Parts: sequence; C-alpha cells; structure tokens
Amino acid sequence: LAQAILAEPALVFLAVATSVRGLLRVSLGPFVPVAMGKVAKKGGRKSQEPVTRDYTIHLHKLLHKIQFKKRAPRAIREIRKFAAKAMTTKDVRIDTKLNKFVWSNGVRNVPTRVRVRMSRKRNEDEEAK
Repeated sequence: LAQAILAEPALVFLAVATSVRGLLRVSLGPFVPVAMGKVAKKGGRKSQEPVTRDYTIHLHKLLHKIQFKKRAPRAIREIRKFAAKAMTTKDVRIDTKLNKFVWSNGVRNVPTRVRVRMSRKRNEDEEAK
C-alpha cells in the first residue's frame, strides 16, 4: 500500500493498493432517543484525533466527461477533495506512490478505482492551529 498525508490540527495518510473492488461498510454509532422521537446530538466540533481508515475511490465516475489531457491531474484533485471531506481537514498530502499509481497508465487512462488508506495525524508544526 502506498501512502499520503492530511494535516491541519491533524494529518491524514492516503495509501494505495491496486485497483481492487472492495466494499466499505459504514456503521453508525448508537443513537440516544429523546422525547418526541428526536435524536440527541453532541454539541461542538467533531474530534480531530488520529485515525486510519481504508477507502475505495471510484475515479471512473469522478472523471466522466473530463478532457483526456486533464484526467490524471483531475484525479489527483478528486482524491485530495475526497480525503479532505472524509477526514475533515484541509491539509491533504498525497504520497508519491499514490501519485505514480494514478499516472501509471499515462494522463488519459487513469485507473478506474483506487484503494486508499487515509490516516489523520497530529500536526507537530508550531504554526498549526
């Protein structure tokens, strides 16, 4: 698996395997019922603690109707966007192995799926929030 990183108050690692079809099961945490059938919510921001998750990014549907010479650069941007949303941070760093995998078939023939490992990490920078 290749790797990449996200950071802000946290960093995230992206990792790649080959294009493998895989299912990602998402389970929701337990809900606490409140009067009138409403669901209780915790206040405040989501926690930014370090975590690692595996995802399959379906690049084919993200690159539909994209001009040939812009497909690989767009794929990298879409991976970055996906990681930022999944890990709730703006600082996304993509590992060179992931970049090479996306570009492995040239600018036009981007792999249809990419299996990615994302790791949110603590940011040790002095200037970080």
